[in-house]
Formats: sequence, structure tokens, C-alpha cells
Amino acid sequence: MVMGSVEKRTLVLVCLAGIMERADEMLLPAVYKEVGAALHVSMTALGSLTLFRTLVQSACYPLAVSAAARHNRCHVIAAGAFLWAVATFLVAISSTYSQVAMSRAFNGIGLALVAPSIQSLIADCTPETDRGSAFGWLQLTAILGGVLGGVSSLLLASHSFKGVDGWRVVFLLIGILSVFVGLIVAFFGVDPHFLKKVDASNTMSVKSFKTELKGLFKEAREVMKIPSFQIIITQGITGSFPFSALGFVPMWLELIGFTHGGTGLLFGMFMTAFAIGGPSGGKIGDYLSKRYPNTGRIILSQISSGAAVPIAAVLTLALPNDPSTTFSHGLVFFSLGLSFSLNIAANNPIFAEIVPERSRTSIYALSKSVESLVSSFALPAVGILADAYGYKPVPEGSMEVHSFEMDRKNAASLAKAICTAITIPMSVCCLLYSFLYCTYPRDKERAEMHSLMESEMQHVDLERSRDTEDISQYQSCESLKRRTLTDMAYREEDTGMDDDDEHALLSRQVVAKNERD
Repeated sequence: MVMGSVEKRTLVLVCLAGIMERADEMLLPAVYKEVGAALHVSMTALGSLTLFRTLVQSACYPLAVSAAARHNRCHVIAAGAFLWAVATFLVAISSTYSQVAMSRAFNGIGLALVAPSIQSLIADCTPETDRGSAFGWLQLTAILGGVLGGVSSLLLASHSFKGVDGWRVVFLLIGILSVFVGLIVAFFGVDPHFLKKVDASNTMSVKSFKTELKGLFKEAREVMKIPSFQIIITQGITGSFPFSALGFVPMWLELIGFTHGGTGLLFGMFMTAFAIGGPSGGKIGDYLSKRYPNTGRIILSQISSGAAVPIAAVLTLALPNDPSTTFSHGLVFFSLGLSFSLNIAANNPIFAEIVPERSRTSIYALSKSVESLVSSFALPAVGILADAYGYKPVPEGSMEVHSFEMDRKNAASLAKAICTAITIPMSVCCLLYSFLYCTYPRDKERAEMHSLMESEMQHVDLERSRDTEDISQYQSCESLKRRTLTDMAYREEDTGMDDDDEHALLSRQVVAKNERD
């Protein structure tokens, strides 16, 4: 498979959609401190805002699979962008905790539609040898979106524009950009599977929604029986906890004493390393998969997850809680970003290799659904841990005046909670990868055989349909010939009868004339 200009253009467009998706996800965690102070809510309540979104997002992934199966996936991505843009606008104008919670829950519908379609399009538009690099670039662009949403929120959070809080302005801007990107993807993106469906529409009957939905659930059950899928999902559940816990890192840095600019710089260092690690991890994974087809990507994933454990411990527990240690914090953040990023570009190609091509949207939707559902409890868990370690929210009425010592205690409590939420899940994640050494080779070979059989069956069906068309055309021609010959015979008979009648009439006329004479 060689990528053409259409595939490359589609990849660029879906990466733009990925940028806006991640930017929208990062908006709220980046301004937890400002939102918490404005609404006077605890850490657990702030974490629950993300819980509401991810619960709705997980519940809507079956809808995403059905939409991707029945419609152009580029249009599905555009629809998702429009929905999350509306939800982002609603957050910007909300004034109570319940309004923000409902808006974030609605936001989950749009995000659910987008992610599986983006990942399956990436897998379908790229050859197997370059698939890791493609997912790495998707990760890079997604991180750029995280920087766009997170850092811009941090830099503008402390400002106001004509009486409007800075974080509300950022929400409005991201919503406008999301609508713009959705329009571009809808008009200029191309779904290769949708084109095949249009070409085949003349020979295939359109399935009803109920029949197609049953087929999707059957496909999902088949995918969930794959051992490698079960292992990757399990490690993804544990591995998603650390990523969710990072949502409290900006707040932790601000409690230490870093300014909004300093916090944005440090978090930007992490994002930069995470972005670099995406394409790098994809390239390394592709190289290792060529040298060691059955173990290369697994080894890279274990190195990535295992290295994150000591780095996270150093960051949260060993470094001093002092804003003067910007360089040390930046170096450790950069290292943590690299260790977090390498395995993502390895996981997605494995997903694409253990299922047939037609099931890719289902496997990405299932993985996102299960991982998002479980990881949605990570932020509330970090909030609960922080409260257990002694975190105290800012009392109502004391937004401007609170003690320096209280911030330091809260920072220490939050650091312990973040460390717990990163080190334990990452250790389990590293161990779970070991089981793939047994299951991945078998599942990969089974998927290749299944794809080969499907390709052969499609070829046979196509040949049969062509033969049937040729036979029907031949029969139609023969029938037309027979009708033509029959009509000609009838006309000849009619003509012959008319001639005999004329001869008989003339004979009678001659006889009658002779009798008169």
C-alpha cells in the first residue's frame, strides 16, 4: 500500500481534528485552580467534572462505531467537533458548578464521536511498515493541541478582558477554532472505506440500522475475545491513570509557588518531550518491529512504562518544593514526557495488526470506551488521595488572603497523591506487557489469515457478480433475438395470407365477368 495525495491530505486534516480534540480536553484541568476558587469546590468536586465527561464519552462510543460504519468518517469527525464546540461555549458562559458539570457531560458526546474515527482512518490510510510513525505524528499533533489548550489557559487565566475571566475567553476561542476545523475536515477529507461502500452500493443491499447494529455488537464480542486485546486493554486501564493524574500537575506547581508563566513553561517542557517522543517512538517501534516482528514493539512499551516510575518519584518527592528550582523541574518534566510517550505509538499499531481491517474502528472505540470509563475515576481518586493526605480547599470569602504555609502543605499533599497515581499503575502496566510475548504472535497471524480469506472471498464474490451480469446480458440478448424472429415470422404469415386473398378475389372477378359475357 502506497499513500497518495488524497490519503496524505486526509491524514493532515484528521491530525488537525486531533489537535482540537486534545486542546478541548486540556482546557479545564489547566484552570482547575481558578475554577475551584470561583465555584468554591473541593478537589474531589473538580475531579468529578472530568468524571462526568468521560462517563458520557464512554457510553457514547457504541454510537461512534455505528456512525463510522454507516457514514463518511470525515463527516462523523466534523459532527463531533461541532458538538464539543457547543459544549465548550456552554462552559464559558456557565456560572454554577451544576452548569459546568452538565456542559462537560455534553462535551463527552462530541469527543466520543471523534477519537475512534481518527484512529481508524490513520490505520486505513497508512501501510503497515509506516503505521507506527503515522500514529506518532498523530500523537505529536495531539500534544500540540494540549499545549494550545493547556498553556494558553494558564497564560490567560489570571487576566480578564472587559470584565470577562481569561479562562472563559480561552474556552470561547477553542470553540470557534473547533467549528472551523470541523468544516475543513467535512469538505476536504476523504474516507477510503466510504468510497468503497459507494462503489459497491449498486451490487449490495443496504442493511437496516437494526441489522447493522447487531453486526457491530457481534463484531465487538469477537474483538473482546482476542487475548492480546484483553491484555492491552488491561494495561491501558492502569496506564491511563497516570495520564489523568497529570491534570492536577499545573495546580500543584502553582501551589509550590510557580507563576502562571513558570507553570506554563514547565508543563510546556513536558508537552514538548511528549510530542517529540511520539514520532520518535513510532520510528523506533517500526524499526524494532522489522528486526523483531513479534517482540519489538512490546520491548519498547515496557521500557517506556518502566522508566516512568522512578522519574515520577523524583519529580514529586525528591525535588524541593521551591520555585527557584525551575531548571531541575524542567529537566525531570522533560524526561517524564519522553518516558510517557514512547509506548503510545507502539500500542496503536499492535491494535491494527491483531484484528481484520473492517474491525479497526470497533477495536479503537472499544479501547477508548473501556480505558476512558475506568480512567474517568482517576482524577476523583487523586482528589480523594489529596484530601486524605491533608489537602484543604480555600475557604469561601478568602480568595485573596490565604497563608503561604497552607499552600505549601496543600502542595505536599497533592504531590503524594500524584506520585501514588503514577508509580503504582505504571508498575502494573509494565508487568502486564509481558503477557503479550505469548499472545501477540498468534493473534497477529490469525488476523493476517482472516484478512487474506476475506480478500479472497471478496474477489470470488466480485467474479460471481460479473459472471451473473454476463449471463443475464446474454440471456437478454437471446430473448430479444427470439422475439424479433417470431415477429418477423408472424409478419411473413400475415403477408402470405393477404396475397392468397387477393388472388382468390381476382379469380372470382374473372369468372363473374366471363359468365356475363
